Amino acid sequence: MNAQELKAKTPDQLRDELTALKKEAFNLRFQQATSQLENTARMRKVRRDVARIKTVLNQKAAEAAAN
Repeated sequence: MNAQELKAKTPDQLRDELTALKKEAFNLRFQQATSQLENTARMRKVRRDVARIKTVLNQKAAEAAAN
């Protein structure tokens, strides 16, 4: 997922995506704690996607406040 794709989405869609990613991160942490995690790189990708979505949401909020 890249920033251009995220900027095209509405804030509601971004919040839904953020919720899904946070749930996935929670499940990945459980898998890691129980030594069942197979793809360790997925944790990093999910964390970065969460940060990316938060950044785009903050940019959209700042844009709305400026107008």
